[in-house]
Amino acid sequence: MTVYATLDSPLGDLLLVGEESATAKGGTALVSLSMPGQKGAAVVRDGWRRAPEAFAEIGHQLRAYFDGDLTRFEVEYAPGAGTDFQRRVWAELDSIPYGATTSYGEIARRIGASPVMVRAVGTAIGRNPALVVRPCHRVIGSDGTLKGYAAGLDRKEHLLGLEGALGGVPAASATPVVPVASGAVQPASASTSP
Repeated sequence: MTVYATLDSPLGDLLLVGEESATAKGGTALVSLSMPGQKGAAVVRDGWRRAPEAFAEIGHQLRAYFDGDLTRFEVEYAPGAGTDFQRRVWAELDSIPYGATTSYGEIARRIGASPVMVRAVGTAIGRNPALVVRPCHRVIGSDGTLKGYAAGLDRKEHLLGLEGALGGVPAASATPVVPVASGAVQPASASTSP
């Protein structure tokens, strides 16, 4: 059964949508997390059940993140969302550390896509159904500029500022940034060219 709840945040009321799951911490696998005015945001549908209690665990994590006390989410996503390509891109988003950024071109390289696939990577990132918890806000242009964000560049800037990824100064509460195996992920002040 599909359940939903709203959660107040510094970015506006978040809409959380999930599926009941026996294996998920808190009993709910996340289908989507969206914000007001977001391009492609989820909309509550007939037959969905309002169940704030089903999102107690993710709500706790989100509040801790916005308070600067959490740097990595532990969330089970509901299966079946997205194409194989989109799921590969989204898995790479999950590997970008708190307080770090990477480029669209680097994401393409890491999933084995050719450089001409950068636009497709951007489209897949734009279709990420789980904003904030799946950190698509950590992907920036190869020239270091902020590029598209389904919920608006002001919110992307807010999230990167919260994480200390703007200006290359890590947030005081952030854990040290450790490069991934490829060494591609780096603090925001470093070059992010593909």
